[in-house]
Amino acid sequence: MEIIIGSQNLHKIREIRWFFKIFPKVDLLSLLNFPEFLPQEETLDDIKEVAIAKAVSAAKELNRWVLADDSGLFVPALAGAPGVLSRRYASNEATDGENRQKLLQALKNMEGLRRCAYFECCMALASPEGLKKVVSGQCHGYVAEQEKGRNGFGYDALFIKNDYDKTFAELDDPLKNRISHRGKAFEKLRPLLETLIL
Repeated sequence: MEIIIGSQNLHKIREIRWFFKIFPKVDLLSLLNFPEFLPQEETLDDIKEVAIAKAVSAAKELNRWVLADDSGLFVPALAGAPGVLSRRYASNEATDGENRQKLLQALKNMEGLRRCAYFECCMALASPEGLKKVVSGQCHGYVAEQEKGRNGFGYDALFIKNDYDKTFAELDDPLKNRISHRGKAFEKLRPLLETLIL
């Protein structure tokens, strides 16, 4: 079976490929294999709706199965920001580092429970005929006061999961992927994938 990862983000593609190691019969491609395809501009304000739109539009246009996701870091003390705008929190063209610096600045006078945050990931699987399944996973923790670690991407260097003492960027890939929001979402999608693949 062939599935397209509905992303051009190399970091996200690498993580999703790691999850699919349990399905060696799946031929995984990504949107990088289809340079002529132009993803829709993200204009929705809900990560679930964004994930669904990504998967359905790509599956229909490419006439293939597509797995897309959308993720965000939500800080209740900041009214949920960065949230659905996590990738472009500082600006539409912001780097990961610029987004992290804006978040640190927003939280600079906050301590303790006010730094609580959670990652959420929504994954949507679609065929050319339409949406087949959408799932979500969350990972709760808090925002560190400074960046630590060189692994991961996005806000990984700032996020510490509850009951851990290292940021996501300090953890090795197998551990991070096992406990992360994306890992939890994939586990919910796994039963359907097994029926399609095995």
